[in-house]
Amino acid sequence: MTVAAAVVPLLASAAEPQVGTGETDGYTLVWQDLFDGTELNEERWNIEVNATGGGNNELQYYIRRAENVSVGDDGEGNGCLILTAIRETYLGRQCTSGRINSKGKIAFKHGKVEAAIKLPKTANGLWPAFWMMGNDYDEVGWPQCGETDIMEFGNSTGIAQGTQDRYFNGACHWGTAWNDHRQYARARTNSYSLQDGEFHIYTCIWDEDRVAMYVDLDRNPDDSPYYEMIISEGTDPWDYLHKENFILFNLAIGGDFTGIHNINDITALNEENGYSQSMYVNYVKVYQKGTDDESASFADPGDMGSSGIEALEEGGADVYYASGNLYLPADGVAEVYNMSGVLVAKGQGTQISIDGVPGGIYVVRASIGGNRVLTSKIVVR
Repeated sequence: MTVAAAVVPLLASAAEPQVGTGETDGYTLVWQDLFDGTELNEERWNIEVNATGGGNNELQYYIRRAENVSVGDDGEGNGCLILTAIRETYLGRQCTSGRINSKGKIAFKHGKVEAAIKLPKTANGLWPAFWMMGNDYDEVGWPQCGETDIMEFGNSTGIAQGTQDRYFNGACHWGTAWNDHRQYARARTNSYSLQDGEFHIYTCIWDEDRVAMYVDLDRNPDDSPYYEMIISEGTDPWDYLHKENFILFNLAIGGDFTGIHNINDITALNEENGYSQSMYVNYVKVYQKGTDDESASFADPGDMGSSGIEALEEGGADVYYASGNLYLPADGVAEVYNMSGVLVAKGQGTQISIDGVPGGIYVVRASIGGNRVLTSKIVVR
């Protein structure tokens, strides 16, 4: 059993609240990157370097360089991942950009994942994306690893309709080989601009039965998904879309998705914007319920406190769980309750074994020194 939970997200000093859609419908925050530091945390992320066009005849050279991939202020006090597309000549390409992934570092199976993203004006040619692929990519390749595209802008249909700021899609891809590629994609023309200089939250809810994607659930909690696909046992995608996935962010330029293959037709990078535009990611969060079908492999605990759990602090000390044990800051009595309020375990000391507790989400109430009460929520796997 391993820890993978948090009670409350860290308070951020950024101008934009970093609360996301929150711990709704039984989901508990288990990992997040708030991008509030001074550089990208490479215990969590890989910076890609390639000029292969992403298999889609894209025009950019993805490069490891601060001009293209950085963490910093968006100009409004928000710490962000910043991916920047630049029209420039670089090693035979006529533009550069940034792409990162968490492969082999941060991966999970099932849950709720979301990111707050401020998009550039995609106009004609920019292709920003927030997506996932199976963490077995290196072993089985694409599309056998499975792919879930949570948000993509820049499609040629939006360009043709003049709705580039509102037309976007979600998609899933799977299959045994490049010549056996299966997919299901759905698009929406949103009722308001999503390229308005503000952050918008893109959320994917993924479980044993379906994948569903939403935009701005924090503002519109009753909105219907812009993408939904059944992936229950017996369906074609079952073997491909039920495994630990890693997260990707990128800002592509041109390619088959946009229908643009000539740098001179990329109107999004122009003299007015200095031939450069950026995509800002304020945070990415992963939530889970603690059910048996879920799993997670986090090489880094994320912005959750050093223990991987941020306690509800009532007195300034933590109660946390790791490897089958509760840890108290001083000698005390700990009671463990399930989400129905039933006491399932109790012990005394500073290290208390609860190794026999089945997987799930629990609330720990610890009495320290007779007059201090500390509480925290944990996920046991």
